[in-house]
Amino acid sequence: MSHPKRAITRDIRTRKPKRPGRGLDEVEALSWPERTIRVEEVMARSPLTIRWDRTMGAAWKLMKDRKIRHLPVLDDKARLAGIVTDRDLRQVIFEPSIQEQLGNLPRALNILTVREVMTWGVITVQPQTEIREAARIMHEQKIGALPVVRGDKVVGMLTETDVLKVFVKVLEEGVVSRPERWGPIK
Repeated sequence: MSHPKRAITRDIRTRKPKRPGRGLDEVEALSWPERTIRVEEVMARSPLTIRWDRTMGAAWKLMKDRKIRHLPVLDDKARLAGIVTDRDLRQVIFEPSIQEQLGNLPRALNILTVREVMTWGVITVQPQTEIREAARIMHEQKIGALPVVRGDKVVGMLTETDVLKVFVKVLEEGVVSRPERWGPIK
């Protein structure tokens, strides 16, 4: 015979709530974002660009003055040719041939053109791309920014900061996360 105070009732055993609330599907339907967030909603519009015949010194000054880390590079016909980053600049500064002239760094930076140090195979997205897809590309390719193009024209720039702002906004809105929807986290 069990003691009445220690008896486990059927409700406790089956973990049925005394006051049933909304079902999981109903909660998910109410809390998951109904619409898809597109890159064009969060990108920086009319991004700063630089021509490929400009010097690295000009690129460095532009990045420093505007506090940015990525500059889309345009060719002679104003088409996207590549991207130059603060990392490209650091690699140039530490190159042995530049190290020899380190005493005169401004002169050394004004010798090299953006075309000589930029990343040529730039990965881009279109304005209609879902933010999830853009974030996946950035994560898999280990890049910090994606130029947003419409045809041959650069219309915006999506950075990791923009993606994080969206992530924070979605979390602040109280979205119920369902890890099984995300798949394996790498």
